[in-house]
Amino acid sequence: MVEVIGVGFGRTGTLSLKAALEQLGHGPCHHMDEVLSRRETVADWIAAAEDGAADWDALYRDYRSTVDWPGAFFWRELVAHYPSARVILTVRDPEKWYQSVSSTLFRAGSARPTVANPEATRVMKMMDLIVWDGVFKGRFQDREHALQAFEEHSEAVRREIPADRLLVFDIAQGWGPLCEFLDVPVPAGEFPRLNDQKTYAAKHRARLAAAMNRGAPPA
Repeated sequence: MVEVIGVGFGRTGTLSLKAALEQLGHGPCHHMDEVLSRRETVADWIAAAEDGAADWDALYRDYRSTVDWPGAFFWRELVAHYPSARVILTVRDPEKWYQSVSSTLFRAGSARPTVANPEATRVMKMMDLIVWDGVFKGRFQDREHALQAFEEHSEAVRREIPADRLLVFDIAQGWGPLCEFLDVPVPAGEFPRLNDQKTYAAKHRARLAAAMNRGAPPA
């Protein structure tokens, strides 16, 4: 049963939140990285994007929480399907968010191999359906359009989710607000800080090499 639903867009600290939730006992936590390492689920996410329906309990059978895309794209469906789950909206300065996505996710999505194995092709289709064509309607390069989509998403979440069920969270705030929201003790260690731009670039190079060489996807 999913207990926590992260509805923030990618590059708002979602991988750090994933690590934090798992450390606090709400793991395993689903994230786009889980899809990329468990590619047998990609077809189900494609079907969800194309048909607008999914067996959420099957897709999240092994998980207690979710953050990032693809889950954030289906946030309305998930918060309705799991009515007792708490909701976390990760936020970030919109301009910094756009610059980060442009130099990481979008650059990675644009640099596609001319020859890719069928699994990689399905992954790229899934990313298009959910992120680039789904969230941004094929117009991410239009900065104003992308920023509007980002801000409208945040406004919709704040408007539609009851305040007592929602945490609006900047990961720079650290453990305090998150632990208070989840009613758990604050851990002794520092809040996780993961997936900076340098780390992301190295990870994508490995994925791209796997696609071109028809190898297995990296974990």
